[in-house]
Amino acid sequence: MAPPRLLSIAGSDSGGGAGIQADLKAFSHCGAHGMTAITAITAQNTVAVCGVHALPPEVIIEQVRAVTQDIGVDAVKIGMLGSVETIQAVERALDLVGDAPVVLDPVMVAESGARLLDEEAVEALRTRLVPRATVVTPNVSEARVLTGEGEELTGEELVRAVHALGPRAAVVTGGHSETATDLFFDGGQVVAMPGGPYRDGAAHGSGCTHSSVLAAQLALGFSTEEAARRAKQVASEAVRNGLREIGAGAGPVDVFGLCEGQATGPSRDDALA
Repeated sequence: MAPPRLLSIAGSDSGGGAGIQADLKAFSHCGAHGMTAITAITAQNTVAVCGVHALPPEVIIEQVRAVTQDIGVDAVKIGMLGSVETIQAVERALDLVGDAPVVLDPVMVAESGARLLDEEAVEALRTRLVPRATVVTPNVSEARVLTGEGEELTGEELVRAVHALGPRAAVVTGGHSETATDLFFDGGQVVAMPGGPYRDGAAHGSGCTHSSVLAAQLALGFSTEEAARRAKQVASEAVRNGLREIGAGAGPVDVFGLCEGQATGPSRDDALA
């Protein structure tokens, strides 16, 4: 049986920790074939984003068209977009992928603190792409920006507010919180998905990994809730196994368990068992 075909529409991280590089690692961990439509090339390392170079909108669409015409797409993960023009291009590109589930990770700020989404692009993201997503996976800060809500909302109220923007389901990730608990909501009850204690020092790419694994699990046929649970497990283990000796800043997460010499978390074989 052919592996699931996963498409990442996101930016490239020259340091290899986040963006399409993290997405492809996560896809491979799940036993999926990864493909990419690059939205921007970033010059970055573990310390800083030194430059961002957006690709022309038509090039983004052409990458998606080439993939869909020959290979096909079973699920889509969307990451860094950057600008209104890129968001508009991705909106057009989604018309090419049929009914494949879409996981949107609304990337706004890099782990190093650099802004990766123009302020004027937030409304376009909110109105053009969020309603088309199967699952949206913001962290708490991104969820507040998306919804326009302040600090007064509880976590449960915040995930409900994200869901009200139109996706089938919402996950407000809590990796940087004290309890590292994700909140999932698809219109029923809010479901808490606890994780292990968050450890500073190797979280670069955690959001990319989480959303990519979630997309892979949807492609494998799991429900949005079960896919979110599996993504939480893999992302938490990737942070715990993080490569803290890589670079002088926030090291990359390790989805393969490289230091232990073995992969961790639910794989494609687990899913198909």
